[in-house]
Order: sequence, then structure tokens, then C-alpha cells
Amino acid sequence: MLRTRARALGYLLPSLAIFAVFFVYPILSCLWLSLHRWDLLGEPQWVGAHNYQRLLSGDALGPVLVRTLLYAAGTVAGSMAGGLLLALAVHRTGRIGGAIRSAIFASYVVSWVGVSLLWSYLLDGQVGPISGALRSVGLPALDWLGDPDLALGSLVLVSIWKIVGYDMVLYLAALEDIAPELREAAALDGASAWQTFRHVLWPLLRPTTAFLLVTGTIMSFQGFDVVRVMTGGGPANATQIYVHWVYEQAFAYFRIGPASAAVVLFLVPLGILTWLGRRVGRGEGVL
Repeated sequence: MLRTRARALGYLLPSLAIFAVFFVYPILSCLWLSLHRWDLLGEPQWVGAHNYQRLLSGDALGPVLVRTLLYAAGTVAGSMAGGLLLALAVHRTGRIGGAIRSAIFASYVVSWVGVSLLWSYLLDGQVGPISGALRSVGLPALDWLGDPDLALGSLVLVSIWKIVGYDMVLYLAALEDIAPELREAAALDGASAWQTFRHVLWPLLRPTTAFLLVTGTIMSFQGFDVVRVMTGGGPANATQIYVHWVYEQAFAYFRIGPASAAVVLFLVPLGILTWLGRRVGRGEGVL
């Protein structure tokens, strides 16, 4: 028995070593740095909980959190709603539906940087095709990424376009698992399409919805590439969401202590969401 356990531990050691080096050590280092003042040049100076007090009592973090929540809510709600509608539209539609599904899912395969560069060109207020189309019909061209009132919404739409294919595929998989007899029974009872969806399909899609809600929220909270490439947090900080704000605090202003404290605080909601994700994975659900 002891020999078997030793062999099992030997198999696990490489994975545990990688986990310790790339996960445990960075978290502990971040926690240690959050208790210091450091500018990457001199020696770190101990300040205790000052960085946390400064973040929680200051006014800088509040607007960033609001923008992050708006970005996350818009992205998750839009991608889930769009994914569900697309899944219902292309479900059981033969070869044409397969081609449409592949085309929609292709956007998810492309990297965030590639998507961001593409949409930076499309949404350009001067030479972008969208602005050109608006001018051609006599409408004023909008500065999608340069107007503080439009920039965050534009990033949300780009993120939805990127993610919606993933949500669609998961909803399609869930629809395939629903027995056709249930729809047939509802039709025989005289249920309309809406009643069939509401009382038959939707209850069976709730586990998938819960999974997408949790994982989509985690992913949107960590949004960085689309902001960095398309707006850099501007204009006038209108698109400055949490992870990009932490990045700028650390590597633009060299405020390593406050940036590390913000990361530690960020672990709390991510930990809660991860716990919810594990519940969903075990079939317990959150909805």
C-alpha cells in the first residue's frame, strides 16, 4: 500500500511542481508585495495594510469597478442571449445550418488580439467601413472608440461578437440532449412554440445557462486584450476596466504595491465564481 502511494505521488510530483511554480508562488509573491511600497527600482518598503486602505477608501477604484461590472454584464447577457437565439435558429437545419454554425463559431477561434485589430479598423471614425456606410446614406459618422459615451458599449459589442459562437455551441449541445419526444408531446397538447420553449426546453437548458453565466462572468472580469488593443483604457478612462487598470498601475505608474493589493482583492470574487462553477460542474447548479 505504501509503495502504491509513493508511486502515485511520484506521478503527481511534476504537475504539483508546475502548479507550485506558476500558481502558488505568484499568488504568495503578490500577497507579499501588496504589503509593501515598491517602484521596481529600489528596495520594497513595508507599509502593512496601507495599500488596501488606500484602495478601499479612495475614489479611483469605484468608477473602475462600475465600468467592469457594466462591461461584464453587457458581455455575458448579450453573448448568452445571442448564443441561445442562434442555437434555436440553426438547430436541426441540415447542411446549411452546419455551415452557419461553423461560420459563427469561427469568431471564437480567432485570438482576442486579431479580433481587436479587425474591429479597430471597422469602427475607425475616419476610414472605417461602418462610418463610410453611415456617410453614404447621409448619416453622421460616429466616433465609436473615441467618444466616451460610445467606447465601452463598442467594446461590449465586439466582445459579444467574439464569444457568442462559444455560447451557441454549448446551447446546441444541450438541445441535442433533449429527447424529441418531449417536443412532440408538447405539440400534441397544443402548446405554441413559446410555450414549448418556456415549459419544456428552458428548464432543461438551465444547467447550461448556469455554467455559461459563471464562466462568462469570470472571463469578462479578466478582460484585457480588447481594451489594450482598441482603446488603451481611453478615451478619458471610459473603458478602463479592472485588469487593465491594474496593469497600468503596475507597469505605467510603477505602483507595484497598490496593483498587487488590487489583484489580491480581485481573487475574492473570482474565488466565489470558481466555487459556483464547481457546483455547476457537479450538477448542483446555481439557477
